[in-house]
Amino acid sequence: MPRATNSPASRSRRKRVLQRAKGFRGFRSKLFRYAKDAVRKAMTYEYRDRKKRKGQFRRLWIQRISAAVRNEGLTYSRFVEGLKAANIETDRKILADLAVTDAAAFSWSLSIAHIVIILLIILGNVGFAVKSRARRKQGSR
Repeated sequence: MPRATNSPASRSRRKRVLQRAKGFRGFRSKLFRYAKDAVRKAMTYEYRDRKKRKGQFRRLWIQRISAAVRNEGLTYSRFVEGLKAANIETDRKILADLAVTDAAAFSWSLSIAHIVIILLIILGNVGFAVKSRARRKQGSR
């Protein structure tokens, strides 16, 4: 009895791997033995970098917000603290977009955060007011 190798499935599997390896350099795109490893490695990088991209965008949004807030004389951390105290729940993506495209709306949220921070300092109900008093006693670092 002849040996059955399931040739159509094997050929389609090899073809699929070589198709994914298109654009790789040298034998990594031509020979199945090496293309298989290259594609597997590429898939692990693909998976890892999909996760990393989210953090990179978060850092980009924070930089944009921080730059816009510093132009108004406030720091990013104080701005976020003021937004939380004012119960304004907008994410960093929206805030960064507002900072770039709609300066009026961003300055409105900035002014509200600034007012709330000033009120919290006056009332003494905020953690940073206590910290700043403690720093004044120690001397600024």
